Amino acid sequence: MITSLLGILFDGFAYGMLLFLLSVGLSVTLGMMNFVNLAHCSLAMVGGYIAVTLMNRAGWPFFATLPMAFLGAAAVSIVLERLLYRPLYRATDLDQSLLTIGIVFVSIATAAYIYGTAQLPVQLPDYLRGSYQVFGRNFGVYRLFLIGFSLVISIVLVSTLEYTRFGAQVRAAVDNQRMARGLGIDVNGVFAITFALGGGLAGLGGALAIDIVGLDPSFAFAYLVYVLIVVSVGGLGSIGGTFVAAMLLGISDSAGKYYFPQVGAFLIYLVMIAILMWRPAGLFGKR
Repeated sequence: MITSLLGILFDGFAYGMLLFLLSVGLSVTLGMMNFVNLAHCSLAMVGGYIAVTLMNRAGWPFFATLPMAFLGAAAVSIVLERLLYRPLYRATDLDQSLLTIGIVFVSIATAAYIYGTAQLPVQLPDYLRGSYQVFGRNFGVYRLFLIGFSLVISIVLVSTLEYTRFGAQVRAAVDNQRMARGLGIDVNGVFAITFALGGGLAGLGGALAIDIVGLDPSFAFAYLVYVLIVVSVGGLGSIGGTFVAAMLLGISDSAGKYYFPQVGAFLIYLVMIAILMWRPAGLFGKR
Protein backbone atom coordinates (compact mmCIF):
# COMPACT_ATOMS: atom_id res chain seq x y z
CA MET A 1 0.00 0.00 0.00
CA ILE A 2 2.72 2.46 1.02
CA THR A 3 4.88 1.42 -1.92
CA SER A 4 2.09 1.97 -4.44
CA LEU A 5 1.23 5.32 -2.83
CA LEU A 6 4.84 6.48 -3.10
CA GLY A 7 4.90 5.43 -6.74
CA ILE A 8 1.69 7.34 -7.49
CA LEU A 9 2.94 10.47 -5.74
CA PHE A 10 6.27 10.27 -7.56
CA ASP A 11 4.77 9.73 -11.02
CA GLY A 12 2.10 12.36 -10.37
CA PHE A 13 4.65 14.89 -9.16
CA ALA A 14 6.84 14.33 -12.22
CA TYR A 15 3.85 14.68 -14.53
CA GLY A 16 2.74 17.75 -12.62
CA MET A 17 6.16 19.38 -13.08
CA LEU A 18 5.84 18.75 -16.80
CA LEU A 19 2.38 20.34 -16.83
CA PHE A 20 3.79 23.31 -14.93
CA LEU A 21 6.51 23.91 -17.52
CA LEU A 22 3.95 23.69 -20.31
CA SER A 23 1.45 25.95 -18.52
CA VAL A 24 3.39 28.67 -16.75
CA GLY A 25 4.05 30.69 -19.91
CA LEU A 26 0.33 30.82 -20.70
CA SER A 27 -0.38 31.80 -17.09
CA VAL A 28 1.92 34.80 -17.51
CA THR A 29 0.59 35.97 -20.90
CA LEU A 30 -3.07 35.28 -20.12
CA GLY A 31 -3.11 36.38 -16.50
CA MET A 32 -0.67 39.29 -16.56
CA MET A 33 -1.01 40.52 -20.14
CA ASN A 34 -4.70 39.66 -20.71
CA PHE A 35 -4.03 37.96 -24.03
CA VAL A 36 -5.76 34.66 -24.88
CA ASN A 37 -3.00 32.73 -26.61
CA LEU A 38 -4.52 29.35 -27.48
CA ALA A 39 -1.51 28.67 -29.71
CA HIS A 40 0.66 28.22 -26.61
CA CYS A 41 0.96 24.45 -27.02
CA SER A 42 1.92 24.94 -30.66
CA LEU A 43 5.06 26.60 -29.30
CA ALA A 44 5.63 23.57 -27.09
CA MET A 45 5.31 21.39 -30.19
CA VAL A 46 7.85 23.61 -31.98
CA GLY A 47 10.34 23.05 -29.16
CA GLY A 48 9.73 19.32 -29.25
CA TYR A 49 10.30 19.05 -33.00
CA ILE A 50 13.44 21.18 -32.79
CA ALA A 51 14.85 18.83 -30.15
CA VAL A 52 13.92 15.70 -32.11
CA THR A 53 15.32 17.08 -35.37
CA LEU A 54 18.64 18.06 -33.81
CA MET A 55 19.00 14.69 -32.06
CA ASN A 56 17.85 12.35 -34.82
CA ARG A 57 19.11 14.17 -37.91
CA ALA A 58 22.06 16.25 -36.70
CA GLY A 59 23.31 13.94 -33.95
CA TRP A 60 23.17 16.55 -31.18
CA PRO A 61 23.24 15.33 -27.56
CA PHE A 62 20.04 15.65 -25.57
CA PHE A 63 21.13 18.48 -23.29
CA ALA A 64 22.44 20.56 -26.21
CA THR A 65 18.99 20.50 -27.81
CA LEU A 66 17.20 21.97 -24.76
CA PRO A 67 18.56 25.54 -25.13
CA MET A 68 17.79 25.40 -28.85
CA ALA A 69 14.22 24.27 -28.12
CA PHE A 70 13.83 27.24 -25.78
CA LEU A 71 15.36 29.74 -28.20
CA GLY A 72 13.51 28.38 -31.24
CA ALA A 73 10.11 28.58 -29.55
CA ALA A 74 10.99 32.02 -28.15
CA ALA A 75 11.90 33.26 -31.65
CA VAL A 76 8.59 32.01 -33.05
CA SER A 77 6.82 33.75 -30.16
CA ILE A 78 8.49 37.07 -30.99
CA VAL A 79 7.49 36.77 -34.66
CA LEU A 80 3.88 35.98 -33.76
CA GLU A 81 3.77 38.80 -31.21
CA ARG A 82 5.17 41.38 -33.62
CA LEU A 83 3.12 40.41 -36.65
CA LEU A 84 -0.18 39.02 -35.32
CA TYR A 85 -0.67 39.49 -31.60
CA ARG A 86 0.26 43.13 -31.13
CA PRO A 87 -2.64 44.55 -33.20
CA LEU A 88 -5.06 42.49 -31.06
CA TYR A 89 -3.96 43.56 -27.57
CA ARG A 90 -7.07 45.71 -27.25
CA ALA A 91 -9.33 43.32 -29.17
CA THR A 92 -12.01 41.13 -27.59
CA ASP A 93 -11.30 37.70 -26.14
CA LEU A 94 -13.23 36.17 -29.04
CA ASP A 95 -11.00 37.84 -31.65
CA GLN A 96 -7.86 36.69 -29.84
CA SER A 97 -9.23 33.15 -29.49
CA LEU A 98 -10.20 32.87 -33.15
CA LEU A 99 -6.79 34.06 -34.34
CA THR A 100 -4.76 31.83 -32.04
CA ILE A 101 -6.88 28.73 -32.61
CA GLY A 102 -6.34 29.29 -36.32
CA ILE A 103 -2.59 29.30 -35.67
CA VAL A 104 -3.02 25.94 -33.93
CA PHE A 105 -4.63 24.42 -37.06
CA VAL A 106 -1.87 25.83 -39.24
CA SER A 107 0.86 24.48 -36.93
CA ILE A 108 -0.70 21.00 -36.87
CA ALA A 109 -0.98 20.87 -40.65
CA THR A 110 2.61 22.13 -41.06
CA ALA A 111 4.00 19.56 -38.60
CA ALA A 112 2.06 16.75 -40.28
CA TYR A 113 3.35 17.81 -43.71
CA ILE A 114 7.00 17.98 -42.61
CA TYR A 115 7.23 15.12 -40.09
CA GLY A 116 4.24 12.93 -40.81
CA THR A 117 1.62 11.83 -38.31
CA ALA A 118 3.60 9.14 -36.46
CA GLN A 119 5.16 9.75 -33.06
CA LEU A 120 8.87 10.48 -33.15
CA PRO A 121 11.32 8.91 -30.66
CA VAL A 122 13.82 10.78 -28.53
CA GLN A 123 17.33 9.50 -27.76
CA LEU A 124 18.08 10.01 -24.08
CA PRO A 125 21.65 9.63 -22.79
CA ASP A 126 22.35 6.39 -20.94
CA TYR A 127 22.64 8.09 -17.56
CA LEU A 128 19.03 9.31 -17.80
CA ARG A 129 17.68 5.85 -18.47
CA GLY A 130 16.85 3.15 -15.99
CA SER A 131 15.62 3.59 -12.44
CA TYR A 132 16.52 3.49 -8.76
CA GLN A 133 14.78 1.11 -6.40
CA VAL A 134 13.60 2.49 -3.07
CA PHE A 135 11.33 0.51 -0.71
CA GLY A 136 10.71 -1.98 -3.47
CA ARG A 137 9.51 0.69 -5.90
CA ASN A 138 11.31 1.79 -9.04
CA PHE A 139 11.83 5.52 -9.51
CA GLY A 140 12.75 6.49 -13.05
CA VAL A 141 15.98 8.46 -13.45
CA TYR A 142 14.49 10.69 -16.13
CA ARG A 143 11.53 11.58 -13.94
CA LEU A 144 13.89 12.46 -11.10
CA PHE A 145 15.81 14.71 -13.49
CA LEU A 146 12.56 16.27 -14.71
CA ILE A 147 11.46 17.10 -11.17
CA GLY A 148 14.80 18.66 -10.20
CA PHE A 149 15.19 20.58 -13.46
CA SER A 150 11.63 21.95 -13.32
CA LEU A 151 12.06 23.07 -9.70
CA VAL A 152 15.14 25.07 -10.67
CA ILE A 153 13.26 26.68 -13.58
CA SER A 154 10.37 27.51 -11.26
CA ILE A 155 12.62 29.24 -8.73
CA VAL A 156 14.40 31.24 -11.44
CA LEU A 157 11.11 32.30 -13.05
CA VAL A 158 9.47 33.40 -9.81
CA SER A 159 12.60 35.31 -8.81
CA THR A 160 12.72 37.03 -12.21
CA LEU A 161 9.09 38.15 -12.25
CA GLU A 162 8.74 39.02 -8.57
CA TYR A 163 12.11 40.45 -7.49
CA THR A 164 13.74 42.05 -10.52
CA ARG A 165 13.39 45.33 -12.38
CA PHE A 166 12.09 43.47 -15.44
CA GLY A 167 9.28 41.89 -13.41
CA ALA A 168 8.29 45.32 -12.07
CA GLN A 169 8.26 46.69 -15.62
CA VAL A 170 5.97 43.86 -16.78
CA ARG A 171 3.49 44.52 -13.97
CA ALA A 172 3.61 48.27 -14.60
CA ALA A 173 3.08 47.85 -18.36
CA VAL A 174 0.09 45.59 -17.78
CA ASP A 175 -1.54 47.76 -15.11
CA ASN A 176 -1.21 51.11 -16.92
CA GLN A 177 0.50 51.30 -20.30
CA ARG A 178 0.24 55.09 -20.57
CA MET A 179 1.87 55.65 -17.18
CA ALA A 180 4.53 53.05 -17.94
CA ARG A 181 5.43 54.79 -21.19
CA GLY A 182 5.58 58.09 -19.33
CA LEU A 183 8.13 56.57 -16.95
CA GLY A 184 10.31 55.57 -19.89
CA ILE A 185 9.41 51.88 -20.03
CA ASP A 186 9.51 50.32 -23.50
CA VAL A 187 6.11 48.65 -23.25
CA ASN A 188 6.30 46.98 -26.66
CA GLY A 189 9.73 45.58 -25.87
CA VAL A 190 8.59 44.32 -22.46
CA PHE A 191 5.60 42.56 -24.00
CA ALA A 192 7.77 40.98 -26.70
CA ILE A 193 10.25 39.69 -24.11
CA THR A 194 7.42 38.35 -21.94
CA PHE A 195 5.92 36.47 -24.88
CA ALA A 196 9.37 35.15 -25.76
CA LEU A 197 9.88 33.95 -22.19
CA GLY A 198 6.50 32.24 -22.07
CA GLY A 199 6.95 30.66 -25.51
CA GLY A 200 10.50 29.59 -24.71
CA LEU A 201 9.36 27.81 -21.54
CA ALA A 202 6.64 26.09 -23.55
CA GLY A 203 9.24 24.94 -26.10
CA LEU A 204 11.47 23.68 -23.30
CA GLY A 205 8.54 21.80 -21.79
CA GLY A 206 7.71 20.31 -25.17
CA ALA A 207 11.26 19.01 -25.57
CA LEU A 208 11.25 17.50 -22.07
CA ALA A 209 7.81 15.94 -22.58
CA ILE A 210 8.72 13.74 -25.55
CA ASP A 211 10.04 10.79 -23.56
CA ILE A 212 6.97 10.75 -21.28
CA VAL A 213 3.99 11.62 -23.49
CA GLY A 214 5.40 11.35 -27.02
CA LEU A 215 5.32 13.87 -29.86
CA ASP A 216 3.08 14.05 -32.92
CA PRO A 217 1.14 16.86 -34.68
CA SER A 218 -1.86 16.41 -32.37
CA PHE A 219 0.27 17.56 -29.41
CA ALA A 220 -0.78 21.20 -29.92
CA PHE A 221 -4.44 20.34 -29.35
CA ALA A 222 -4.20 17.40 -26.96
CA TYR A 223 -2.22 19.25 -24.31
CA LEU A 224 -3.88 22.62 -24.81
CA VAL A 225 -6.80 21.20 -22.81
CA TYR A 226 -4.52 20.22 -19.91
CA VAL A 227 -2.72 23.56 -19.99
CA LEU A 228 -6.00 25.49 -19.85
CA ILE A 229 -7.17 23.32 -16.95
CA VAL A 230 -3.98 24.02 -14.99
CA VAL A 231 -4.16 27.78 -15.62
CA SER A 232 -7.86 28.02 -14.72
CA VAL A 233 -7.52 25.92 -11.56
CA GLY A 234 -4.40 27.76 -10.39
CA GLY A 235 -5.80 31.23 -11.07
CA LEU A 236 -4.87 33.73 -13.77
CA GLY A 237 -1.48 35.37 -13.39
CA SER A 238 -0.45 33.36 -10.33
CA ILE A 239 2.74 31.39 -10.87
CA GLY A 240 2.41 29.81 -7.44
CA GLY A 241 -1.19 28.89 -8.24
CA THR A 242 -0.10 27.34 -11.53
CA PHE A 243 2.50 25.26 -9.68
CA VAL A 244 0.02 24.02 -7.06
CA ALA A 245 -2.62 23.27 -9.68
CA ALA A 246 -0.16 21.36 -11.86
CA MET A 247 0.95 19.23 -8.89
CA LEU A 248 -2.64 18.58 -7.78
CA LEU A 249 -3.84 17.66 -11.25
CA GLY A 250 -0.75 15.57 -12.05
CA ILE A 251 -1.17 13.49 -8.88
CA SER A 252 -4.94 13.23 -9.42
CA ASP A 253 -4.39 11.98 -12.97
CA SER A 254 -1.88 9.34 -11.84
CA ALA A 255 -4.08 8.23 -8.92
CA GLY A 256 -7.14 8.01 -11.14
CA LYS A 257 -5.41 5.83 -13.71
CA TYR A 258 -4.06 3.55 -10.95
CA TYR A 259 -7.04 3.21 -8.60
CA PHE A 260 -9.92 3.85 -11.02
CA PRO A 261 -8.78 2.62 -14.44
CA GLN A 262 -12.38 2.50 -15.65
CA VAL A 263 -12.57 6.26 -15.13
CA GLY A 264 -9.02 6.88 -16.36
CA ALA A 265 -8.04 10.44 -17.21
CA PHE A 266 -11.56 11.72 -16.55
CA LEU A 267 -10.71 12.22 -12.86
CA ILE A 268 -8.69 15.32 -13.71
CA TYR A 269 -11.88 16.93 -15.07
CA LEU A 270 -13.82 16.05 -11.93
CA VAL A 271 -11.12 17.69 -9.81
CA MET A 272 -11.25 20.80 -12.01
CA ILE A 273 -15.03 21.05 -11.73
CA ALA A 274 -14.97 20.62 -7.95
CA ILE A 275 -12.29 23.28 -7.45
CA LEU A 276 -13.88 25.83 -9.79
CA MET A 277 -17.28 25.37 -8.16
CA TRP A 278 -15.60 26.09 -4.82
CA ARG A 279 -13.35 28.91 -6.11
CA PRO A 280 -14.51 30.17 -9.54
CA ALA A 281 -11.39 32.36 -9.90
CA GLY A 282 -9.07 29.43 -9.22
CA LEU A 283 -7.05 28.54 -6.15
CA PHE A 284 -5.00 31.76 -6.14
CA GLY A 285 -6.84 33.87 -8.70
CA LYS A 286 -8.21 37.29 -7.90
CA ARG A 287 -10.50 37.73 -10.90
